[in-house]
Amino acid sequence: QVQLVESGGGLVQAGGSLRLSCAASGRSSSGYVLGWFRQAAGKEREFAAGISRSGRTYYADSVKGRFTISRDNAKNTVYLQMNNLKLEDTAAYYCALSAGIVLSSAREYAYWGQGTQVTVSS
Repeated sequence: QVQLVESGGGLVQAGGSLRLSCAASGRSSSGYVLGWFRQAAGKEREFAAGISRSGRTYYADSVKGRFTISRDNAKNTVYLQMNNLKLEDTAAYYCALSAGIVLSSAREYAYWGQGTQVTVSS
């Protein structure tokens, strides 16, 4: 059984930065796609960023140029560096692990973390 634990969320002013981490346990994450999704209050969960087994990255248009996803297979950890944060980035952020190949579809991800809250203030 895979467990994912996110950390690094918090309160930040608009224009600031945060770095989220997600540590996997139970099996090596190196053979899987890893993704970050987010869910704002009253809205559906949406894709933010994904990284393939080979390190190819993919971003939602809303975060492109501001967010960077990376992975450290030796540490079984995936990161999300978030810069120039905006009010609309406020959400619970979830990391997820997939054995599939489509990075942006939540249906492809079988394992999910519990989420970490990011709140951007003006």
